[in-house]
Amino acid sequence: MLSSAARWAGQVVRAAGRWRCGPSGDTKRFTSRRRATGFRGYSGLMDPPESDGAVGSCSDPPDPLVKPRTEPLPPAVLARIERNRQRALLLRQARLARAAPPAGDGATAAKVMKTIDSGAGFFIEEEEEDSELRTLKVVHKPAPVMEPDYLMCEECSRPFMDSYLSNNFDLSVCDRCRDNEVKHRLISRTEAKQLFLLKDCDLDMREPLLRFVLKKNPHNPRWGDMKLYLKTQVVKRSLEVWGSEEALEEARENREENREVQKQKRFNKKVKELRRAVRSSMYRKDTSAHQHDYGPEELVDEEEDQYRKVCKTCGHQLTYEKM
Repeated sequence: MLSSAARWAGQVVRAAGRWRCGPSGDTKRFTSRRRATGFRGYSGLMDPPESDGAVGSCSDPPDPLVKPRTEPLPPAVLARIERNRQRALLLRQARLARAAPPAGDGATAAKVMKTIDSGAGFFIEEEEEDSELRTLKVVHKPAPVMEPDYLMCEECSRPFMDSYLSNNFDLSVCDRCRDNEVKHRLISRTEAKQLFLLKDCDLDMREPLLRFVLKKNPHNPRWGDMKLYLKTQVVKRSLEVWGSEEALEEARENREENREVQKQKRFNKKVKELRRAVRSSMYRKDTSAHQHDYGPEELVDEEEDQYRKVCKTCGHQLTYEKM
C-alpha cells in the first residue's frame, strides 16, 4: 500500500494539468488559458508565474516532479499561435461591425421594437430595422442636359434645360409656365378613381404607365405615402378607357343612381328595424294580481240571510251570510 505522502504527490501531479495558482492568489482553469491563446499543447504554459510581491500570491514550493520548459517554442507552434491570434482579431472586428449601426449622411438606422406573444404568459421583444430604411432605393439624378438637347416648352415655346413636370411626368413644360391650381394640378389616386371611374389596372398595368410622385400623407405621416398623378394625364387615360366624355358621364350617372338606390334600401331597412323595436317595446304584459271591484250586494235567500256580490271586471260572484 502507498503511503499518504505518495498518494498526495500523485494527486498534485494529476491536478497540475488542470489548475494553477495565479499571482493574485485566485485559481484559474487551464482550459480557459489554453482556449484564449489558441495553443493546443501545454508545454510552456505550466511554468510558474513570476511573483510580483503582491499580497495573497501563491507561496507553495514548486513541485519537484514537474520539470519547467526552458527551451524556446518551435517556429511551427509560434506560427500557429500568430494565426490563431489574427483569426480572433478578425472575428472580433466582424462582430463589432455587425453590432454597430450603419451610418449614412450623418443619420443612424432607427430600430423598431416588435412585440411577439410567446403564448406562455410573457412577450418577446425583437428589434427590427425600420421598413423605410430596408426599402430605401438610391435614386440618381439625371445628367445635365447640353444646349443642343434642350426641351421646347409647350406653353411659351421657349427652350429650357429641365423642369419639375419634365423630370417627374415627362411633360415638356417649363417651371415658369407651370400652373399648379388648374391645368397642371396633381390629384391623389383615390380622387382619380372616384371622379374618372378608373380601376387599379387602368392606373398600374395599362400601357403607357402613368407616372406619379410620392408624398407624405398630410393627415397622418405614419400612414402610407400618397401617390399623386397629373390630372391632365388622368383625364386622357379615362377617355382611353371609356371612349368619350358622354360615355364617362353616363357611367357616372348610373353609378350615382345605384348609390342612391342602395342608400334608400339601407334607410328603409333601418326604419323597419326601428318600427319593430318600438312595437315590441310598447307592449307590456300585465303580470300584477287582479283586484276585484264588486258592485252592490244582492239578497239571495232571506230566510238563511245569504247575500251575493258580483265583480264588475271579471264577473266573479261572492256569496256570504250575515249573522
